[in-house]
Amino acid sequence: MAIIHQATLSPSKRELIEKYLPVQPWFTKDGSAPPELLGAYRFDDPDGEVGLETHLVSHGGKIYQVPLSYRGSELPGAKDSFLGTMEHSVLGTRWVYDACADPVYVAALATVIVTGQREAEQFVDMDGVLEPRKSSVEVKGGGTPGSEVPALSPAAPITEDGITSIDAGQLTVQVNRVLVPGTPGPENSAVLRGTWAGQEGPVLLASLSQA
Repeated sequence: MAIIHQATLSPSKRELIEKYLPVQPWFTKDGSAPPELLGAYRFDDPDGEVGLETHLVSHGGKIYQVPLSYRGSELPGAKDSFLGTMEHSVLGTRWVYDACADPVYVAALATVIVTGQREAEQFVDMDGVLEPRKSSVEVKGGGTPGSEVPALSPAAPITEDGITSIDAGQLTVQVNRVLVPGTPGPENSAVLRGTWAGQEGPVLLASLSQA
């Protein structure tokens, strides 16, 4: 369950993403129009400490996937994946990272895929009352509920040809940075697919492979 606070963010998530995207090798800048945020989905951190939110961004006719993690302190060893700090009027200073370098995100993504889960349920904190909010992006893992998720030890992410790979020991996690509408991916259980407004049919977002 993800709890969304009514808060002021400085800088905003959009501002961080707009600064981050142009320096990524998998991003193609096309014209002067800023990227458009299409929607987002969240995963749960079992410990409730790290915010895990993946944004889908449209720009120049392409759709990009930007997973972010929000932390209350610095993530050791992830300097190259650091987007910046964000002041949250409820939670205080948040350190924002490319989530592919965050072991909490890697474990959450692998768990959703292996066990066939969906995105986290979202609730908005309205003065102490939690109001449900529908996710703007819906995702589904291809696995089976109750399946065992192996212990993971994620290495630093490596990105080639628009796909980020994380060697996590028994599994390799692959996150598609550039999404191809109409491409649901292979017919196996080791994938994450998603849908959002204006998109017909599931789209391949991520996958797993055995080491």
